[in-house]
Amino acid sequence: MDGKNREKSSLLITRIPMTKNTNFISIQNISKHFGDVIAVDQVNIDIREGEFFSLLGPSGCGKTTLLRMIAGFESPTNGEIFIDGNPMSEVPPNLRPTNMVFQNYAIFPHLDVRANIAYGLRKDHLSREESNLRVEEALEMVKLPGFGTRRANELSGGQRQRIALARALIKRPKVLLLDEPLGALDKKLREEMQLELRSLQESVGITFIFVTHDQEEALTLSDRVAVMSRGEVLQNASPKELYSKPVNVEVADFIGKMNFLNAQVDKIDGDRISLNAQGFGSIQATATGDFLEQGKDVIVAIRPEKLVLSTTPVTSGKASVAGKLNTSAYLGDRSHYYVSVNGCDHPFAVATHEIESASDELLERGREVWLSWAEESLILLPVA
Repeated sequence: MDGKNREKSSLLITRIPMTKNTNFISIQNISKHFGDVIAVDQVNIDIREGEFFSLLGPSGCGKTTLLRMIAGFESPTNGEIFIDGNPMSEVPPNLRPTNMVFQNYAIFPHLDVRANIAYGLRKDHLSREESNLRVEEALEMVKLPGFGTRRANELSGGQRQRIALARALIKRPKVLLLDEPLGALDKKLREEMQLELRSLQESVGITFIFVTHDQEEALTLSDRVAVMSRGEVLQNASPKELYSKPVNVEVADFIGKMNFLNAQVDKIDGDRISLNAQGFGSIQATATGDFLEQGKDVIVAIRPEKLVLSTTPVTSGKASVAGKLNTSAYLGDRSHYYVSVNGCDHPFAVATHEIESASDELLERGREVWLSWAEESLILLPVA
């Protein structure tokens, strides 16, 4: 290999091995107060090297404030943040091994794409050749080769998002921070960019911390998700665990669609629980938890897709309850049916691709129907 090729090889953005088994970022007892307002309250999170980690929650839950503290744009009121074993409290934002992509992308309108991407290299004392090479590899990385001379007003929303990513990654940070970067895109483009963003993260192998209020987006992209509310982390787990094993009603209600009913524990026999449920009568569930005590109130939760809708009484031996069809919604690949059950305050949502023993034309409002479910599909949660 000649000298020129060796130089080019050394400048390429190399993939960092994704170990995902060591804690690279440690957020320890972090709080942030703005006067009397507690934006972040005693948060503890460990994030692994090479992980795609999301902070998920509604507006005002503290997720962006926490991200800004990792970046160094806000100082914690209490606690410490460690990156690669080093405390960050005394490290200014420009010296941290992080870079950030904002929701509005912050593309400079007076600069072309090349100058926008190279903006962060100004103080790195690189030669023009080195700077140009990094810009070209960054454009290749975000699949926009040949776009270097375009102006900001010549770019679509998706292209601007990619340019913002390229500008952040050209600095070769150890951690990329993303503050709702897909929020300004339409639904179809946002879904396309989700796949590209995940693919990009896997190719470069660095740690991504992603802030979003969109639970579907978080589940699609992430290795793990921290669900936040009122400045606290309610649950930190994989997307599958968040969906199938939420720890409380707030998480269960925020992650996907969920049906709830009130119940009381009648009997506990190992992990088999007998319940008296509102409107459903005596039912069985399989669950464990310190909150389960005989005579205590609990919340029973079940996903819409775990309920089976039938127009004839259920004879398969499965647990079932009768109800009346309230309304339905056709969603293309599936339909949602809402069934009222006597004694329950709210209709139950049923998501299905096919109705047993009936066509959609037969399912008229007010028709008697039956809901059935498998015992293991019920999730028991503590009363808040």
